[in-house]
Amino acid sequence: MASLWMLFASFAFSAMGAGVKLASVLYSTSEIVMYRGLVGTFVLLALVAAQRGSLRTAFAGAHLWRATVGVISLWMWFYAIGQLPLATAVTLNYMAPIWMAFFLLCLGWWQSKNHVAWPLIGAILTSFIGVTLVLQPSVGSDQWLGGAVGIGSSIMSALAYLQVRKLGQMGEPEYRVVFYFSLMTAVAGMFGTLLEGRAAGTPVFTPHSAYGVALLLAIGVSAAFAQIAMTRAYLLGNVLVVANLQYTGIIFSSLWGVYLWNDKMDWHVWLGMAVILVSGIAVTFYNTRSTPQGTAVTKTDPIASEL
Repeated sequence: MASLWMLFASFAFSAMGAGVKLASVLYSTSEIVMYRGLVGTFVLLALVAAQRGSLRTAFAGAHLWRATVGVISLWMWFYAIGQLPLATAVTLNYMAPIWMAFFLLCLGWWQSKNHVAWPLIGAILTSFIGVTLVLQPSVGSDQWLGGAVGIGSSIMSALAYLQVRKLGQMGEPEYRVVFYFSLMTAVAGMFGTLLEGRAAGTPVFTPHSAYGVALLLAIGVSAAFAQIAMTRAYLLGNVLVVANLQYTGIIFSSLWGVYLWNDKMDWHVWLGMAVILVSGIAVTFYNTRSTPQGTAVTKTDPIASEL
């Protein structure tokens, strides 16, 4: 079930990315970030009201850390996109699961218990090879700073994903985790928009059209549901299996590119997509075989008793 939640999250994130690409013609990056967070905040408020839930939390510090590293990762990724070819920036961002495996391996070695299963790490590395085949990244010698920031973004993403898992283990419902992240994103985007240098007489916020509003709503709604699905996936499933399935997002994004922008996919793209799919299926099968029937997820999850 956790695998299905992650697949849905990957699809929703890819839909959000397609919306961001379309909206970038109309709005600045800061505005898109702001509206994404703002729409997501209202969506979560509606869900909380419908479920009669509560936003009150005893773990404000943990939420603040998750929101902070998530927003920093987002801004670093946008900076890398501005400095690097898009394919390179996306590839670097997809290094997050590899960093997660590295962190868990180091933690398991340090505590001499609950070591990460090497087949899972191998599957993640294989999936990253598939991403590289799809995107064909490249970095020029004068783009080292953008590359370093892109790698930093993937490290911050890994920390954010691990914090999502920890909040779930602390008993925080996914809607509460996503709400505070959306709220922080909206605030950060607003300050970024206000600080942007614009020509005299130009409105601080870009005037809206019906098409633009529709795009912003689609971005915010898809992002909110993607975050909820991702949070539930990390709560219910093996963290490295779920992380590996994130790579399917590049397949969905490639299909959006073909549908909306008539992108051409050569043989290496199809090969990379096949590698990603096979890796995801293999790691899910391995996790199913290695989990005794009736055993709780927390017994087999490599970070369940460590973070």
